Amino acid sequence: MSLTSTLPDVAREQRATIALPLEWVGMSGIALPLHLQDGAAPIPATAEVAVDLPDPQAKGIHMSRLYLLLEQFTARAALTPPLIHALLRQMRESHADCHSRGAALRLDFSLLQQRPALVTPGLTGWKSYPASLAAELHDEQVQLSLRVRVAYSSTCPCSAALSRKALQDAFASHFAPSPVIPREAALDWLARHASLATPHSQRSEAELSINVAPDSAELPLLALIDTAEAALGTAVQTAVRRADEQAFALANGANLMYVEDAARRLRQALEAAFGSCAVRVSHYESLHAHDAVAATASPGWREQIR
Repeated sequence: MSLTSTLPDVAREQRATIALPLEWVGMSGIALPLHLQDGAAPIPATAEVAVDLPDPQAKGIHMSRLYLLLEQFTARAALTPPLIHALLRQMRESHADCHSRGAALRLDFSLLQQRPALVTPGLTGWKSYPASLAAELHDEQVQLSLRVRVAYSSTCPCSAALSRKALQDAFASHFAPSPVIPREAALDWLARHASLATPHSQRSEAELSINVAPDSAELPLLALIDTAEAALGTAVQTAVRRADEQAFALANGANLMYVEDAARRLRQALEAAFGSCAVRVSHYESLHAHDAVAATASPGWREQIR
């Protein structure tokens, strides 16, 4: 007789003293490597896996089974919706003795993406985009969602208007005695005083969620990021030279936005590209000691990430 056969198996051999079903039981904070693309180097991620426990008298699930399935999952090819669907089915099937009907997976990671400067040719830098993927299987229905955080700059429209008014008043006061303002005199004054008042702007962040069809060939993570940054027009930069910084200032001036404007822009762009979505934006105010926030979602949106 082997040593293993003599060891007790409490989860299998004992019954629950309180007979209640459980919606989810599993593990979180599991470290693992993740392959987002074929041939690409793996990136660090953390996982949460779970199955339901509908049998009110089952003592517990078999967590080692889920862990081993996750290990096999990460050794496969690039992460795709069909691969995720297959893992969820295997997780559920591994707990047939617990009468499990559902399985859930969450992956948290950061996508490191190289981005070009706005103007300077050949100048690039790296940006990190925190992201998560959540998937749930109930019976034969799979629901899969992506979430990503995108940083951008926001300049307050009201503050910009007040700054323009201050500049206008100062210009009018300075040249009040002059019925005719020489071009060079006006340019010289503006060069010295045009920034006597500046609008407040701040780093801001959008948290974006979309649903993904379980039979999609790939996860549209980069497309989601690119769509959001294009809609905002003021994505934070990496490496810059003076020409790039000036271009960024012009982009901010052309895209003045309240938190409400940002939320509406993003929802409109994401619905056009991906269908339903959810958006939450935060402007980390430089004027106030508090933040400005807004949230919006498509009708019927169901949040997948627990």
